[in-house]
Amino acid sequence: MQNTTSGPALIAVAVVGLVVRQQLRTRPVRRTGSLIAPVVLGVLGAAGLAFGIASVDEHHPLTVPAVVLLVASLAVAASFDAARARTVQIWRGPGSEVLRKGTAATTGLWIASAATHIGLALWTDRAAGAGLLGAASLYAYLAIGLGTQNLLVRRRAAAL
Repeated sequence: MQNTTSGPALIAVAVVGLVVRQQLRTRPVRRTGSLIAPVVLGVLGAAGLAFGIASVDEHHPLTVPAVVLLVASLAVAASFDAARARTVQIWRGPGSEVLRKGTAATTGLWIASAATHIGLALWTDRAAGAGLLGAASLYAYLAIGLGTQNLLVRRRAAAL
């Protein structure tokens, strides 16, 4: 029997790894630049959710518990990201530009968030009974996460 989950799992690990790596770099806080990645991930997330719903509907109607778990997973993303936004260092650079950089706590919260999403995705897929709804929600989860974190970091930066 062939393992069909290793490809998407490796892609997910790579995407999360790139996001965390980017978070740990010192970079300027931009007015709109930090929204590009969440918008791209949001488009991928919408496509992923459509695919996930279709993969379940192929076998039977989507169940209420699966939808509740999916919504809970996305709400958990926003709460982790609000906490993570507080761990990002923000300061004025030599040219008076506002800079940002994630900390070890930022990385820890990313890891905890990813582990929580994996658990909720598996639970969602079990509740759905078929398909890949939970797994397909990764990009939506990241879009909500980065969007929330970036908005809150920009709000803190504006207060400097």
